[in-house]
Amino acid sequence: MLDTSLCDPQVLTPTEWRARARTHLERVQRWTVPHRERRSRQEPHPVHDFLFQYYMYSPAKLEAWHPGVGEVLADSPEGRERFEPPCYRVADGLIRHDLSALSDDDIEQQRSVVDLLLSTQRQPANLGCFGVHEWAMVYGGDDVRHRETAPLRLSQKQVDDFVESRPVVCTHFDAFRFFAPQAKPLNRMELAWSTHHEVEQPGCIHANMDLYRWAYGAMPWIGSDLLWQTFDLATELRVLDMQASPYNLGDFGLEPVRVETKEGRVEYRLRQRELGERAAVLRSKLIAALQHLLASHGAADRVQ
Repeated sequence: MLDTSLCDPQVLTPTEWRARARTHLERVQRWTVPHRERRSRQEPHPVHDFLFQYYMYSPAKLEAWHPGVGEVLADSPEGRERFEPPCYRVADGLIRHDLSALSDDDIEQQRSVVDLLLSTQRQPANLGCFGVHEWAMVYGGDDVRHRETAPLRLSQKQVDDFVESRPVVCTHFDAFRFFAPQAKPLNRMELAWSTHHEVEQPGCIHANMDLYRWAYGAMPWIGSDLLWQTFDLATELRVLDMQASPYNLGDFGLEPVRVETKEGRVEYRLRQRELGERAAVLRSKLIAALQHLLASHGAADRVQ
């Protein structure tokens, strides 16, 4: 059944959407302003930079508010100035998304994302990786990415011994891609981009961080509220990711989750499960938003 909001959208007045936009900007700037300040000082951050460098969505774009699925804006001069073509159009006193701006390639990309999210959703969660991927990336010591800002908190031998002592069960292709070459054969499976949709699973902190990637890839169509929720979760996942790493992050106010110990692995699993449960809710929301987008685009095509 087609979502009723396709036919009966929520109309936001200028007062309402301005308040939403202010709230969005305030919460996002807690991250974007420090990032810009660090960048101006050429001061790297081994934890937070990832959110703006690996995930290639600019701070300015993240700060810009957009209405969500099933929402339209009452026409106003300010609205017309801010929400412009090609992504918006004005009709019948309303400013709304103009889905004709989506190309065939855009639609195919969103279908592919929905397929990936549904496949991930169906998989059982694996909570037994314990963040060993960050250790596998520095295995052997040839390429320690954050050496200048965050030295290892253990000797290289201790890092290597831990990797060799564990079952390495990474299921995320892009994490696996950054393994040290000599660590890749230690993983229980050979991962490839062509088959990543078959193995991604909802316990993986990187798959859950990637909800932010899929959300910003569907902007402005899905709206900034859902985008913010995925970004907010990604920040917490990234913190756990790096706390469980072999890096010393004391200078950045982070205590390690010592996954090389039984107690640390228990803590990691508990936090991974809690964050995974939150990610499951957002994955469902994102699937629904993208399916609505695809249905809306199809309906618009039929009336043109």
